[in-house]
Amino acid sequence: MIAMMLIPDPQILIADEPTSALDVTVQKEVLEIMDKLVRERGMGLIFISHDLNVVSAFCDRVLIMYSGRIVETCRADRLHEATHPYTVGLLNSMPRLDHPVDHLEVLKRDEAWSLDPSVSGVVEMEKDRA
Repeated sequence: MIAMMLIPDPQILIADEPTSALDVTVQKEVLEIMDKLVRERGMGLIFISHDLNVVSAFCDRVLIMYSGRIVETCRADRLHEATHPYTVGLLNSMPRLDHPVDHLEVLKRDEAWSLDPSVSGVVEMEKDRA
């Protein structure tokens, strides 16, 4: 699939859950191939994924979306510093080997997150602007 997408020599590659059905070893190989191709061709990559561990390790910048709206934007290496309640909830609901817990947190949703960003407030981490 990746090879077919590259035939017309695009400026941007959109990868929607490209590794979701793969085991960790194959996932790593596919990510390395995509990274190499993007660098060699000088193209952009929009990487869409629910796997925040992969996103924080593979991407440069993250946009967190809820109900089709961007609720937070930050550098991927600072994802753990996120402040929007939805992003914090997502991060807290993921199991961690370095911090085991008896029960994972259940994400509590707020209807305001689905509203217009000017009402619910898009969080953009100030450290990331420039």
